[in-house]
Amino acid sequence: MIIDMKPDVQINTNYYKVENLRSLTENTFVLTLPKSRFKFVAGQHISLSIMGDYQSREYSIYSAEDGDNLEILVKEVDGGYFSPKLKHLKKGEMVEIHGPFGKFGIDEKRLNSHKHVFIASGTGIAPFHSIVKSYPGLDYEVIHGVRFAEEAYEKEHYKKGQLTICASRDEKGDFKGRLTEYIKKAEFSENTAFYLCGNSDMIFDAMEILKEKGFDRENVTVEVYF
Repeated sequence: MIIDMKPDVQINTNYYKVENLRSLTENTFVLTLPKSRFKFVAGQHISLSIMGDYQSREYSIYSAEDGDNLEILVKEVDGGYFSPKLKHLKKGEMVEIHGPFGKFGIDEKRLNSHKHVFIASGTGIAPFHSIVKSYPGLDYEVIHGVRFAEEAYEKEHYKKGQLTICASRDEKGDFKGRLTEYIKKAEFSENTAFYLCGNSDMIFDAMEILKEKGFDRENVTVEVYF
Protein backbone atom coordinates (compact mmCIF):
# COMPACT_ATOMS: atom_id res chain seq x y z
CA MET A 1 0.00 0.00 0.00
CA ILE A 2 1.25 3.45 -0.93
CA ILE A 3 -0.55 6.62 0.09
CA ASP A 4 1.09 9.68 -1.35
CA MET A 5 0.62 13.09 -2.87
CA LYS A 6 2.80 13.72 -5.94
CA PRO A 7 2.20 12.97 -9.63
CA ASP A 8 4.10 10.16 -11.35
CA VAL A 9 7.11 11.08 -13.47
CA GLN A 10 7.58 9.47 -16.90
CA ILE A 11 8.78 5.87 -16.57
CA ASN A 12 12.14 4.94 -18.11
CA THR A 13 14.38 1.91 -18.49
CA ASN A 14 18.11 2.50 -18.03
CA TYR A 15 21.26 0.40 -17.78
CA TYR A 16 24.10 1.36 -15.45
CA LYS A 17 27.55 0.10 -14.59
CA VAL A 18 28.17 -0.28 -10.87
CA GLU A 19 30.61 2.35 -9.59
CA ASN A 20 30.87 1.37 -5.94
CA LEU A 21 29.31 -0.41 -2.97
CA ARG A 22 29.64 1.66 0.19
CA SER A 23 29.35 -0.46 3.32
CA LEU A 24 27.40 1.13 6.20
CA THR A 25 26.98 -1.83 8.54
CA GLU A 26 27.72 -5.54 8.32
CA ASN A 27 24.61 -6.13 6.22
CA THR A 28 23.64 -2.68 4.87
CA PHE A 29 25.25 -0.84 1.99
CA VAL A 30 24.73 1.88 -0.61
CA LEU A 31 24.83 0.83 -4.25
CA THR A 32 26.41 3.71 -6.20
CA LEU A 33 25.73 4.13 -9.91
CA PRO A 34 26.56 6.93 -12.38
CA LYS A 35 24.49 10.12 -12.32
CA SER A 36 20.81 9.47 -12.96
CA ARG A 37 19.81 9.69 -16.62
CA PHE A 38 16.14 10.09 -15.72
CA LYS A 39 14.27 12.77 -13.83
CA PHE A 40 12.80 11.68 -10.51
CA VAL A 41 11.13 13.29 -7.54
CA ALA A 42 12.79 12.80 -4.14
CA GLY A 43 10.78 10.10 -2.39
CA GLN A 44 10.15 7.95 -5.45
CA HIS A 45 11.40 4.39 -5.95
CA ILE A 46 12.76 2.28 -8.79
CA SER A 47 12.74 -1.38 -9.80
CA LEU A 48 16.25 -2.81 -9.89
CA SER A 49 17.49 -5.98 -11.54
CA ILE A 50 20.91 -7.48 -12.25
CA MET A 51 21.71 -8.07 -15.87
CA GLY A 52 21.16 -11.73 -16.69
CA ASP A 53 18.96 -12.35 -13.63
CA TYR A 54 15.22 -12.86 -13.90
CA GLN A 55 14.29 -11.23 -10.59
CA SER A 56 13.96 -7.60 -9.57
CA ARG A 57 13.26 -5.65 -6.39
CA GLU A 58 11.92 -2.19 -5.61
CA TYR A 59 14.08 0.30 -3.71
CA SER A 60 13.58 3.92 -2.75
CA ILE A 61 16.11 6.28 -4.29
CA TYR A 62 18.64 7.36 -1.66
CA SER A 63 20.40 10.17 -3.55
CA ALA A 64 19.33 13.76 -4.23
CA GLU A 65 17.42 14.73 -7.35
CA ASP A 66 20.50 16.49 -8.73
CA GLY A 67 23.09 14.20 -7.12
CA ASP A 68 26.37 13.35 -8.80
CA ASN A 69 25.42 9.68 -8.52
CA LEU A 70 22.27 7.59 -8.38
CA GLU A 71 22.30 5.74 -5.05
CA ILE A 72 20.20 2.96 -3.54
CA LEU A 73 20.19 1.93 0.13
CA VAL A 74 20.07 -1.85 0.51
CA LYS A 75 19.86 -4.14 3.52
CA GLU A 76 20.99 -7.69 2.87
CA VAL A 77 18.24 -10.13 3.79
CA ASP A 78 19.64 -13.16 5.59
CA GLY A 79 18.84 -16.18 3.44
CA GLY A 80 17.41 -13.97 0.72
CA TYR A 81 17.92 -14.44 -3.00
CA PHE A 82 18.37 -10.93 -4.39
CA SER A 83 20.06 -8.66 -1.85
CA PRO A 84 23.08 -11.00 -1.33
CA LYS A 85 23.63 -10.90 -5.09
CA LEU A 86 23.59 -7.10 -5.00
CA LYS A 87 26.10 -7.11 -2.16
CA HIS A 88 28.56 -9.13 -4.24
CA LEU A 89 28.36 -6.97 -7.35
CA LYS A 90 31.70 -5.73 -8.63
CA LYS A 91 32.60 -2.40 -10.17
CA GLY A 92 31.65 -2.37 -13.85
CA GLU A 93 28.93 -5.01 -13.60
CA MET A 94 25.59 -4.02 -15.12
CA VAL A 95 22.22 -3.42 -13.51
CA GLU A 96 18.91 -2.51 -15.08
CA ILE A 97 16.61 0.12 -13.62
CA HIS A 98 12.95 0.70 -14.40
CA GLY A 99 11.15 3.77 -13.18
CA PRO A 100 10.79 6.01 -11.35
CA PHE A 101 7.57 4.94 -9.66
CA GLY A 102 5.32 6.27 -6.93
CA LYS A 103 3.94 9.55 -5.67
CA PHE A 104 5.56 9.61 -2.22
CA GLY A 105 7.38 12.87 -1.58
CA ILE A 106 7.34 16.31 -0.05
CA ASP A 107 4.00 18.11 0.11
CA GLU A 108 4.78 21.10 -2.12
CA LYS A 109 1.69 22.99 -0.88
CA ARG A 110 3.19 22.99 2.62
CA LEU A 111 6.84 23.28 1.61
CA ASN A 112 7.51 26.62 3.29
CA SER A 113 4.53 26.92 5.64
CA HIS A 114 5.05 23.74 7.68
CA LYS A 115 7.69 21.83 9.53
CA HIS A 116 8.24 18.44 7.89
CA VAL A 117 8.66 15.49 10.25
CA PHE A 118 10.02 12.31 8.66
CA ILE A 119 9.36 9.12 10.63
CA ALA A 120 11.24 6.02 9.44
CA SER A 121 12.10 2.52 10.57
CA GLY A 122 15.26 0.83 9.28
CA THR A 123 15.98 1.42 5.60
CA GLY A 124 12.70 3.31 5.38
CA ILE A 125 14.89 6.36 5.90
CA ALA A 126 16.05 6.16 2.26
CA PRO A 127 13.41 8.46 0.69
CA PHE A 128 13.89 10.98 3.48
CA HIS A 129 17.62 11.07 2.83
CA SER A 130 16.81 11.91 -0.79
CA ILE A 131 14.34 14.62 0.25
CA VAL A 132 16.69 16.26 2.75
CA LYS A 133 19.50 16.28 0.19
CA SER A 134 17.18 17.69 -2.48
CA TYR A 135 15.75 20.51 -0.30
CA PRO A 136 18.74 21.98 1.58
CA GLY A 137 16.71 24.81 3.16
CA LEU A 138 13.89 22.58 4.40
CA ASP A 139 12.60 22.91 7.97
CA TYR A 140 12.61 19.25 8.99
CA GLU A 141 13.09 16.66 11.70
CA VAL A 142 13.96 13.00 11.11
CA ILE A 143 12.87 10.40 13.66
CA HIS A 144 14.64 7.14 12.87
CA GLY A 145 13.75 3.89 14.59
CA VAL A 146 16.47 1.22 14.64
CA ARG A 147 17.49 -1.72 16.79
CA PHE A 148 21.03 -0.51 17.43
CA ALA A 149 22.31 3.05 17.11
CA GLU A 150 24.93 1.99 14.57
CA GLU A 151 22.04 1.33 12.17
CA ALA A 152 21.33 5.08 11.97
CA TYR A 153 22.79 5.16 8.48
CA GLU A 154 25.07 8.11 7.68
CA LYS A 155 23.65 10.26 10.46
CA GLU A 156 26.24 12.94 9.68
CA HIS A 157 24.27 13.74 6.52
CA TYR A 158 21.53 15.40 8.58
CA LYS A 159 21.69 18.81 10.22
CA LYS A 160 22.69 18.82 13.86
CA GLY A 161 19.68 18.70 16.12
CA GLN A 162 17.32 17.58 13.35
CA LEU A 163 17.82 13.81 13.66
CA THR A 164 16.49 11.75 16.57
CA ILE A 165 17.75 8.17 16.74
CA CYS A 166 15.42 5.82 18.62
CA ALA A 167 17.38 2.65 19.42
CA SER A 168 15.34 -0.18 20.91
CA ARG A 169 18.23 -2.49 21.89
CA ASP A 170 21.03 -0.24 23.13
CA GLU A 171 21.48 3.11 24.83
CA LYS A 172 23.69 4.77 22.21
CA GLY A 173 20.91 6.61 20.42
CA ASP A 174 19.11 9.81 21.36
CA PHE A 175 16.18 7.86 22.79
CA LYS A 176 16.13 4.36 24.32
CA GLY A 177 13.08 2.57 22.99
CA ARG A 178 10.89 2.28 19.92
CA LEU A 179 10.18 5.36 17.86
CA THR A 180 6.46 5.02 18.62
CA GLU A 181 7.28 5.48 22.30
CA TYR A 182 9.21 8.62 21.42
CA ILE A 183 6.33 9.99 19.32
CA LYS A 184 3.94 9.51 22.24
CA LYS A 185 6.13 11.76 24.39
CA ALA A 186 7.09 14.31 21.72
CA GLU A 187 5.32 17.59 21.12
CA PHE A 188 4.62 18.86 17.61
CA SER A 189 3.36 22.23 16.45
CA GLU A 190 0.03 22.48 14.65
CA ASN A 191 1.73 23.34 11.35
CA THR A 192 3.53 20.01 11.03
CA ALA A 193 3.40 17.73 8.00
CA PHE A 194 4.23 14.09 8.79
CA TYR A 195 5.73 11.48 6.48
CA LEU A 196 5.94 7.82 7.48
CA CYS A 197 8.03 5.14 5.78
CA GLY A 198 8.90 1.64 6.96
CA ASN A 199 7.20 -1.52 8.12
CA SER A 200 3.43 -1.61 8.35
CA ASP A 201 3.22 -2.23 12.10
CA MET A 202 5.23 0.89 12.85
CA ILE A 203 3.22 2.98 10.41
CA PHE A 204 -0.20 1.97 11.66
CA ASP A 205 0.86 2.45 15.30
CA ALA A 206 2.37 5.85 14.52
CA MET A 207 -0.74 6.95 12.65
CA GLU A 208 -2.91 6.09 15.67
CA ILE A 209 -0.61 8.03 17.98
CA LEU A 210 -0.65 11.07 15.70
CA LYS A 211 -4.43 10.86 15.47
CA GLU A 212 -4.64 10.92 19.26
CA LYS A 213 -2.45 14.04 19.18
CA GLY A 214 -4.94 15.75 16.88
CA PHE A 215 -3.31 15.19 13.49
CA ASP A 216 -5.68 13.73 10.91
CA ARG A 217 -4.92 12.01 7.63
CA GLU A 218 -4.56 15.31 5.79
CA ASN A 219 -1.39 15.87 7.82
CA VAL A 220 0.17 12.47 7.11
CA THR A 221 1.77 10.98 3.97
CA VAL A 222 2.57 7.27 4.06
CA GLU A 223 4.65 4.68 2.23
CA VAL A 224 4.59 1.10 3.50
CA TYR A 225 7.66 -1.07 2.83
CA PHE A 226 6.23 -4.39 4.07
